Amino acid sequence: MLSSARHAFARAPRRAFSTTSTRAYDVSKLILIGRLGKDPEVRTTKSDKEYVSYAVATTNYPPPPPNPDGSRQEAGTTWHNIICFNPGQTNFLRTLQKGAQVYVEANFELRDPDPSADSSSPQAQRQIFLRHETIRLIRQAPSHSESHE
Repeated sequence: MLSSARHAFARAPRRAFSTTSTRAYDVSKLILIGRLGKDPEVRTTKSDKEYVSYAVATTNYPPPPPNPDGSRQEAGTTWHNIICFNPGQTNFLRTLQKGAQVYVEANFELRDPDPSADSSSPQAQRQIFLRHETIRLIRQAPSHSESHE
C-alpha cells in the first residue's frame, strides 16, 4: 500500500521554486503562546456585526544579549490584540479568563498609515491587525486562592 502511494507521489507534478505567483499557497500567520491579559470582550462593529476582542501577552525569552558593559536588559513583554469574527468560537472565548495560558494562531495584516489622517490618530500610524484563526487552552488561569498562597 505504501509503495503505491509512493509511486503516485513520484508521478505527481512538482513545482520547483520560482518567482511566479501562487496565491493559493501564500500565508501570513502568527503563532503565539502566552497569557490572556484580560477576559475576552464581545464587541459590535458599526454595521452591528458581533466579534470578540482579546489580548495575549508574550515574554521574549531568553532576554536580549548582554550590553557591552555586561549588563543585561530584562526580557520584554509584548501585548498582541486579536479580533475574532468566527461566531462558532465566540462561546468558547467567553469561557476563558484573564491569566489563562493559550496557544493562538492568527492571520495578520499590515495597514499603511492614511496620509490624510490626523497625526495623533491611530489611522496615521502603521497598524497590525491580528485575526483569530484558532485558540487552544494550555492551562486555566490560576484561581485567586492559588495566587495568594
